[in-house]
Amino acid sequence: MDRNTELSRPDIPPGTLDMLILKTLALHGRLHGYGIAQHIKRTSEDVLQVEEGSLYPALQRMLMKGWTEAEWDQTSTNRRARFYRITRRGRKRLHAEISEFTRVMSAITRVIQPAEG
Repeated sequence: MDRNTELSRPDIPPGTLDMLILKTLALHGRLHGYGIAQHIKRTSEDVLQVEEGSLYPALQRMLMKGWTEAEWDQTSTNRRARFYRITRRGRKRLHAEISEFTRVMSAITRVIQPAEG
């Protein structure tokens, strides 16, 4: 893989996948895994792509922590899928994750911006 290809598909920054999934569920209510991945891809204008190997373990982890709930149902194409929704605990976690992400991004921005004066 050449450098240009690597730059065109950046990895999702460590520690942000849960936040992206929880935010997607907070916005859309109930979605299956593919719908979550598509929303993140579409909203990021194809910059962020969530791979199945990362998405489904994250969803399982969030279920175990009580941040999401899930139930089996039929998709619009009549396929059986697990649909996820954010819980109250998940909303609290989302708020904490966004606060920490904003704090870190602000610090990074201060470091990379040229000094004035």
